[in-house]
Amino acid sequence: GEHVNISSNVSIGGEGFGFVPGPKGLVRLSHIGRVLIGNRVAIGSNCAIDRGGLGDTVIGDMTALDNLVQIGHNVRIGKGCVFAGQAGVAGSATIGDYVMVGGAVSISDHVTVGNGAKIAGKSGVMRDVAAGETVAGYPAIPVRQWHRQSVALAKLAKKSD
Repeated sequence: GEHVNISSNVSIGGEGFGFVPGPKGLVRLSHIGRVLIGNRVAIGSNCAIDRGGLGDTVIGDMTALDNLVQIGHNVRIGKGCVFAGQAGVAGSATIGDYVMVGGAVSISDHVTVGNGAKIAGKSGVMRDVAAGETVAGYPAIPVRQWHRQSVALAKLAKKSD
């Protein structure tokens, strides 16, 4: 893309993490796809973006990756997304447009995150996230539910003192 800012120590196009069991142990799957980076993308230091297996890994226009972000093979990220430091997206996940991902978030493989979704820091996304939804926790659940559970747990802990 045009006007892409790539910081120091970034790895783009490394082989994805794919293995299958073979008669003599694990066999690495070849990854022959590409990495396609849109216009006005910012990639922070020490990020790793794996190339696709058969298809491509795609980073959409105006997306920003903070330092230490991992993007797995075949991930498709829409436009205008923001990923805070230490976030990781496993292979074949689909991230919509204008998604905000907090620091140290983990997104599982083959998950879809809808347009405009927000994921709180340190959350673990193991299911699809609907467009516009805000999730938090591990496993990530709707943020209001997470807050209610956190308050209930604190009350239980206080009673046991």
